[in-house]
Amino acid sequence: QVQLVESGGGLVQAGGSLRLTCAASGRTLSSYAKGWFRQAPGKEREFVAAINWIGLNTYYADSVKGRFTISRDNAKNTVYLQMTSLKPEDTAVYYCAADPSFVPRTPTGVDYWGKGTLVTVSS
Repeated sequence: QVQLVESGGGLVQAGGSLRLTCAASGRTLSSYAKGWFRQAPGKEREFVAAINWIGLNTYYADSVKGRFTISRDNAKNTVYLQMTSLKPEDTAVYYCAADPSFVPRTPTGVDYWGKGTLVTVSS
């Protein structure tokens, strides 16, 4: 059974940085595309960033472009989200996603999800 476990969330001041990690267990997901989504209170889950299976192609929401960087280490079965210049509007629960068939740029139809890690950015 595949499990995705996020870590690295926490409380940070505006302008600060955090690095999220998503570790997969149960089977290797090195051939899966992976992504990060977030969900703020009262809002729908939204796309943040995604990366193809080999790590050559990355995709970002306009709201995080230039501030966030997604990367992966297939040897460690792990994907990362480096977040810099954080803003209060980045406050949300961040979810890791993985899918064998497509790069997850929408929540619909994604095969695997983590349980999320909370990021809170204070002003």
